[in-house]
Amino acid sequence: MRCPHLCVVIRCNNHQNFETEFLTIKKRKDMTTLRNKVQLIGHLGMDPEVRTTETGRKMARMSIATNESYKNNKGEWVKETQWHNLIAWGKTAEAVERSLQKGKEVMIEGKLIHREYTDKAGQKRQITEVQVNELLALEKK
Repeated sequence: MRCPHLCVVIRCNNHQNFETEFLTIKKRKDMTTLRNKVQLIGHLGMDPEVRTTETGRKMARMSIATNESYKNNKGEWVKETQWHNLIAWGKTAEAVERSLQKGKEVMIEGKLIHREYTDKAGQKRQITEVQVNELLALEKK
């Protein structure tokens, strides 16, 4: 993706060494596509739940775990795991159904969706999910 601005990307290795890259970008309209964009690489925490809606459209729900490791202020390595709820529709959901299962490493690109629903007990709930637009199953060499 490209943005119309001079962007500075700062990479931090072990929170000590910094490397800076400058990116020169041309098209102003492309910046709007970055406003709600999510890219994640992680492992599926469950087999995808795939169903067909009343209108005949496929929908897949799944979750992935992303891991981050860093040294804390005591010099100890800390590993943090974040869980992300994903939803895929149409042909993406069909691809998920055919080729993904629990533990598979994937790279996804999508956008954040926030919605409200009422659970079985009648309580109003809120959830934030990533609506997957692109998905790539990763394999180790």
